[in-house]
Amino acid sequence: MSDVTVLRDLGFIILAAALFSVIARPARIPSIVAYILAGLALGPVTGILSVSDAVHLASEIGIALLLFLVGLELSLDKVKDVGKLAFSAGSFQMAITAVVVFLVSVVLGFSKADAFFLAVALSFSSTVVVVKLLAQRGELDSVHGRGSVGILLVQDLVVIVVLTFVAGLGRGGTLELGEVLRGLAAAFAGMTVLLVAAAGAARWLLPPLFRWIARSPEALFIWALAWCFILIEAAALLSLSLEMGAFLAGMSLAQLPYSHEMRRRVEPLMNFFVAVFFVTLGVQMNLADLESIWVPALAFSTLTLVGKPLLFLLLILPRLGMDQGSSARVGITLAQSSEFSFILAALAFSVGLIDSEMLALLGLVGLLTMGASSYMVLFMDTLAPKFLALARRVPRLLPREAEEDGSGSGGTAELKESGTKAHVLSGHIIIVGMNSLGRRLARDLTQRNETVLAVDSDPRKLRDLPCETLMGNAEYLSVLREAGLERARLLISALNIEEANSLLTHRARSRGVPVSVHAFEASHVPELQALGADHLMVARDLGAERLLEAVQKHGAFQP
Repeated sequence: MSDVTVLRDLGFIILAAALFSVIARPARIPSIVAYILAGLALGPVTGILSVSDAVHLASEIGIALLLFLVGLELSLDKVKDVGKLAFSAGSFQMAITAVVVFLVSVVLGFSKADAFFLAVALSFSSTVVVVKLLAQRGELDSVHGRGSVGILLVQDLVVIVVLTFVAGLGRGGTLELGEVLRGLAAAFAGMTVLLVAAAGAARWLLPPLFRWIARSPEALFIWALAWCFILIEAAALLSLSLEMGAFLAGMSLAQLPYSHEMRRRVEPLMNFFVAVFFVTLGVQMNLADLESIWVPALAFSTLTLVGKPLLFLLLILPRLGMDQGSSARVGITLAQSSEFSFILAALAFSVGLIDSEMLALLGLVGLLTMGASSYMVLFMDTLAPKFLALARRVPRLLPREAEEDGSGSGGTAELKESGTKAHVLSGHIIIVGMNSLGRRLARDLTQRNETVLAVDSDPRKLRDLPCETLMGNAEYLSVLREAGLERARLLISALNIEEANSLLTHRARSRGVPVSVHAFEASHVPELQALGADHLMVARDLGAERLLEAVQKHGAFQP
């Protein structure tokens, strides 16, 4: 194929991607869906384009850069911040979804091998779609936003293991047990070698090298890409997928202080090549296959769009301590298949593990779920109460607090259903930090007939409190908005964290809300006084007693 033909094909791809993305924007259709539709228009519908080796290579580069960017997001600090809730929720969701999809696939007549592949591919949600939609709504820092992103990070880690597994199956060449086991053993051995090499480089090689390179932003960008392709080549030498090398390259660079600058510069290039990949995927889909897969596609799409939200709401998140409103919103946010489903399908198709019909099935499910879920997220405030109402029809699966009318220890139903918008509270007292001091204040103030909202990032500390509760990190403005800070009568910080206490004092006073702070060390007192704290609990027990007396006698503090 001549260079002119390759350039023409790439030109058609970019032109179609640009045209369909412009058409899709007023309808708020995700760009991934627009790109696949563009590919369908170029290939199966009109026959204008067939995929050449050069175009296929460009699409592979796009996926490599996407995995590189995902890796760049996974600094060790961010992985630690994901927390037990995200790890538990993500693990349970993927396991339960996989089992249900496998059983449905067998009932629909798929072979056990195809059913297993569908079960794995459809257990993930779309990082690209979810992050863009949450950013559009300004909810990345909300309780459900952080919960959704945390679960997606867990899924991203699992995807890498699955990609290695598929590459190992492809390496085996046949489906004979001995060959498959040897292929898998070789793939995971190679992954271990590459992982150790990337970790060693992140620890000893990359910090001094990039400290010197960072003097030039352009050189930083080029060297980041160079490191990406070095590990891609290393992955190829170990017979691993290029996605594995790109992901580990990004993750090793994510530990550096320059990772944000690298992400900013790589993302536009990644967007270009990702567009090529998804248009190419649409070109490869066979419309003749679609006639035989409409029924399973609709079944799997319904399972994803309705089943995932109910799964998070009924079986997973409330049992891990998240309130019902936020649980419903997390489920709605993650109600789609993933771009990684397409990547897995493309890799499995290239090594002969699945046929074109399976590729078309996953593509159609992706189109339907990504398109529909984008509207579900945009109208989430309307849909969340409907999912809550639907969930109450199966009360045996709900935690006890969800069955009550709100008068019990879990807090009122109005606050829980309002999710991220605690508009029902006014004139209340917000207590941040459910350590022993915070829990004592919450109980004592509630006994004195005060309306109290307890806030903590650990759901276990919110259990069995006789007041309203909100799970979240109060250092985020979005959490304080959810807590109704502007309408609060008093903010109390029982935290033993100096920076957080100073930040909460500043934010409360800037909104004219009185604030009482636990000054657990005398050295913190001058700063808190300078920030305008109305009351300091210096001597813990005595400070708490005086605070309770002030609230009872004067409402908060005497002017």
